[in-house]
Amino acid sequence: MAGHSQFKNIMYRKGAQDAKRAKTFAKIAREITVAAKLGGTDATANPRLRAALSLARENNMPKDNVDRAISKAHGNDDSSNFEDVRYEGYGPSGVAIIVEGLTDNRNRTASEIRSIFTKYGGSLGESGSVSFSFERVGHLIYQNISGGFDKAFEFAIDSGADNVDDLGDGIVEVITNVEAFSSVRDDFVKKFGDPIESGLIWIPKNYINCSESAKETLVKLIETLEDNDDVQKVFHNIEE
Repeated sequence: MAGHSQFKNIMYRKGAQDAKRAKTFAKIAREITVAAKLGGTDATANPRLRAALSLARENNMPKDNVDRAISKAHGNDDSSNFEDVRYEGYGPSGVAIIVEGLTDNRNRTASEIRSIFTKYGGSLGESGSVSFSFERVGHLIYQNISGGFDKAFEFAIDSGADNVDDLGDGIVEVITNVEAFSSVRDDFVKKFGDPIESGLIWIPKNYINCSESAKETLVKLIETLEDNDDVQKVFHNIEE
């Protein structure tokens, strides 16, 4: 029976991984559709679509999924009527949280996000109540980049990046301002291939140190937010 139980556990984990992968693909597809609808399907002339397609490659998203997402941008059905939303709030210990999403129903999404904050002892704030304590930047993450950190640093500076950090284990993070992100990313992709992660992010200007119990609650809050179908990204200023 032990072997049978082990098999069931393996199948359960695989099912959970498959479900998470499917949700990731769905969120990327939504971003591709919105990007193509707003800026056209020519990726060379549409920086947002280029970023979305790069994200799809980073996550090994099947080409059929990508093509369907792009084709939806030409449709008139409700499935392509998504818009960008951003929510700002505080979790336990005063941790600041920014939630970015795409929704076809603002009222539904706002209600769901507020409910999640409340459930875990947080509160949803007004627009701008949190973002002032973050900085909007572009970032690229590479691992085992050809030539190592020194080569990445030299190339990044020549490409117009603002900063390059060695995160250890061969991982390099490149930081740019928002305006330079697309050109820097494109330069890096041509030189080093696709990054393992890229996009526009919010980085905290300061961090908050929490107790272990508060951190456990915050992790649940953030994971529940990320699991919401309308949420694309969640940012916070928890001290790691």
